[in-house]
Amino acid sequence: MLRILGLNIVFRKIFSHVPIKACQLTNIWTNFEQNCCVCTFLSKMEVEETNNLAIKRSLPDAGDEQTEPEQYKKIKLSETGISSDQSGTGKHTEIIESALQALPSQPDENNVKEDEEEIDNAVLEEDEGDGDSFADMMKYGLVEEDVGITKFVSSHQGFSGILKERYSDFVVHEINKGGKIVVLDDLSVPADDEEPSEDIFSVLSAQDKQRLEDLQHFKNKEDSVTIEVVEDTKEKRTVIHQAVKGLFPGLETKTEEREGKKIIVAYHVAGKTALANPRKHSWPKSRGSYCHFVLYKENKDTMDAINVLSKYLRVKPNIFSYMGTKDKRAITVQEIAVVKITAQRLSHLNKCLMNFKLGNFSYKKYPLKLGELQGNSFTVVLRNVTGSNQQVAQAMSSLRDIGFINYYGMQRFGTTAIPTYQVGKAILHNKWSEVMDLILKPRPGAERGYLVKCREEWAKTKDPEAALKKLPVKRCVEGQLLRGLAKYGMKNIASAFGMIPRNNRLMYIHSYQSYVWNKIVSKRIEEYGLQAVQGDLVLKGVTAVPIEESDVAKHTIHDVVMPLPGFDVLYPKHKIGKVYEEMMAIDGLDINNMKHKIRDYSLSGAYRKIIIRPQNVNWEILVYDDNKIPLVHTDVEKLESIPLPESSKDGKYKALKMDFSLPPSTYATMAIREVLKMDTSIKNQTQLNTVWLR
Repeated sequence: MLRILGLNIVFRKIFSHVPIKACQLTNIWTNFEQNCCVCTFLSKMEVEETNNLAIKRSLPDAGDEQTEPEQYKKIKLSETGISSDQSGTGKHTEIIESALQALPSQPDENNVKEDEEEIDNAVLEEDEGDGDSFADMMKYGLVEEDVGITKFVSSHQGFSGILKERYSDFVVHEINKGGKIVVLDDLSVPADDEEPSEDIFSVLSAQDKQRLEDLQHFKNKEDSVTIEVVEDTKEKRTVIHQAVKGLFPGLETKTEEREGKKIIVAYHVAGKTALANPRKHSWPKSRGSYCHFVLYKENKDTMDAINVLSKYLRVKPNIFSYMGTKDKRAITVQEIAVVKITAQRLSHLNKCLMNFKLGNFSYKKYPLKLGELQGNSFTVVLRNVTGSNQQVAQAMSSLRDIGFINYYGMQRFGTTAIPTYQVGKAILHNKWSEVMDLILKPRPGAERGYLVKCREEWAKTKDPEAALKKLPVKRCVEGQLLRGLAKYGMKNIASAFGMIPRNNRLMYIHSYQSYVWNKIVSKRIEEYGLQAVQGDLVLKGVTAVPIEESDVAKHTIHDVVMPLPGFDVLYPKHKIGKVYEEMMAIDGLDINNMKHKIRDYSLSGAYRKIIIRPQNVNWEILVYDDNKIPLVHTDVEKLESIPLPESSKDGKYKALKMDFSLPPSTYATMAIREVLKMDTSIKNQTQLNTVWLR
């Protein structure tokens, strides 16, 4: 059997002709990883009936016919109708070209110097020891049944298709709190009488600019800088005032008369506090303090995108706000707000950033808050669909009319042999040694080489500083916990764990809640089916109330909610209420005592609908010959008047393009699961994807 992702061999093959610094490999790895994870969906029925079914999977190669390994070219993709010459070369080229773009054109002298040999090994050395393939390593991962995802609500026959063959096949538009779909359709900068144009900065000489910069950063002995006005007119003085304030935030100016001449004096308006927060002292009072804009991004999650923007703007990421995080491997469009950064300055980023576009600028008096959005609008393309047009119509009609079970998707629980909900359970038990052990101990499964070495070092020495040295990237959860242990010691693990950002820490206990919810919702559907029954819970406003016998006919399954376990929720008034108690008792937890010694880890609980019926459901069958052809017209393509390629009427392959909207905290993958009737876990997808290599 071929080695699926022997990345050490593949990368050396790809880059054997490319001079490359080790410090650049991390960027290549990230770009490579984002593009290569293709999810192929296949119905369980088809897997059981066809042992030799071949499923398409994109392989990393250099996109060069002369260097492509011969054995890859000759693989026949049977049963799917894909010939060997159409097996994804375009995708391979896209992956490698995208990876190569991560290389800077020249060395960045500001990069932190790191041990090149260590990073080379961290990125390239994956499985040389025992020759395990990626598929073999992923056999330790979770499947849907492990986290309670076991039921379907529709009766149609499943079929196969490929999700995210190209990341542009998955497009997400945010729905803002006003119910409007957020789109990028305007790159212009709003007119602002108080915002100086860039050409006014030419009124300052190079010497003046240097003196002003020294003043701004407290590098000179004087507490002010004087600028002589050569052509003394009020208009000229006004321009100089604007130039100083615009170019050197934190400085103020005034006009004085000395020896019969008008001079301009620049000074700090608030001493060193002005330098600490210069925007506070230079922002026009009549303008809203927040610049809102629409962010279009490709193949980046929201926090990565914010970090990139903050780096280029030289500000801290925490001055940005947003209503929700968006997928990584997708094209997404969402609203962002930033404190006291001008639209003009933001607009300049369009000239220097790839895979980003900023537009639809406006100034407002308020930031954005997590959870304010009404939902997300999805355009999803499933390629190489095997179902008949009738099967597709049945599946999509069911999705529109009945909906899907509102399970928490697999990404909620992690991809390795140690799921995140196990860590959450240990936190709820206040077992901090177990929390530390679960996060840091060696584990079977697919992980980056440097994480494997870090875990091995920790198991051998229990020395956090020694284990940290094995990590070229310290921002991961493991690195943050090790830094905490180095700071607080092994006797204060709870404080060490607190070094991990709060949202990441809460992810673990929320994962446990999600695990319980999934398991019990499957039990509820198994027990009572798809109708509301006496004792179920429904919401009246924000309050949950049980359905009385006399009111059962007034409700449908779409009204029913189930609680996430916590100290401030009501449980169903039938046998499922008892199931909550029994399940958590098996885990050693008291459902009536969900408060924790550390307030952050106390669970109040919440309510979640059992069934979600997507809104604005539409679908279209497309046929195509070229698997590189885009099938979704993006906002940027519309802005740039790039037409969508015409699809073939007699193409070899069939795609399902679906549009639908979902409320917040709902997983689109669970909607697609209902359409295709299959297991969405990475473990299952990897096994299916590698059948064709055997």
